Amino acid sequence: MMTIKNITLILMLLLPGIALANNDVMSLQKGWAVANYQLKGDAQEKAFDALVVKADVALNNNPTSADILIWRGIIKSSFAGVKGGLGALSLIKESKQDLEKALDINDKALSGSAYTSLGVLYFKAPGWPISFGDDKEAEKLLQTALQINQDGIDSNFFYAEFLRDQGDLVNAKVYLEKAKRAPARSNRPVADKGRQEDIAKALLEVKDALN
Repeated sequence: MMTIKNITLILMLLLPGIALANNDVMSLQKGWAVANYQLKGDAQEKAFDALVVKADVALNNNPTSADILIWRGIIKSSFAGVKGGLGALSLIKESKQDLEKALDINDKALSGSAYTSLGVLYFKAPGWPISFGDDKEAEKLLQTALQINQDGIDSNFFYAEFLRDQGDLVNAKVYLEKAKRAPARSNRPVADKGRQEDIAKALLEVKDALN
């Protein structure tokens, strides 16, 4: 029978690990934002390479952390976009594996970010036989992300990007405007600033195309 004393002991053993995992997640978030939005060229590629190593270490220390798996997946997919070529294909495959593992552990982690990131991979990756790209699967994943996080900046922005890719500019504009109105995240100022710049650029292009 589980007693209060036993529960307290378990919590005392778990809390240091949870705190370390949270610190790792914050560090990976901040590192990604800097690499993705503030660096270019060789410096950006080196920063992403270092972040992959950092995420590997964090995951080794916390192998069941859905949050860290999501961030390692995001870092690898972003690195793929920077790197390009055959190296990018292996990175997006690894990213997909990380995100799928995160979904198995906790599909609501980071407000459903695994669904958003995996959906982006499916609509941006080349299709078979080169890779696993699939627009139908992308749409399903991105819509699931929106169900979990209806007002999120990333869930709305990337669904808008998917709609834009499909030629649905009218609805893409709707979701871009919703992303623009998303609440600021106090712990992610660099990421929010960069994403709002992405949104502003995409909105301008969509409005020009609709006129």
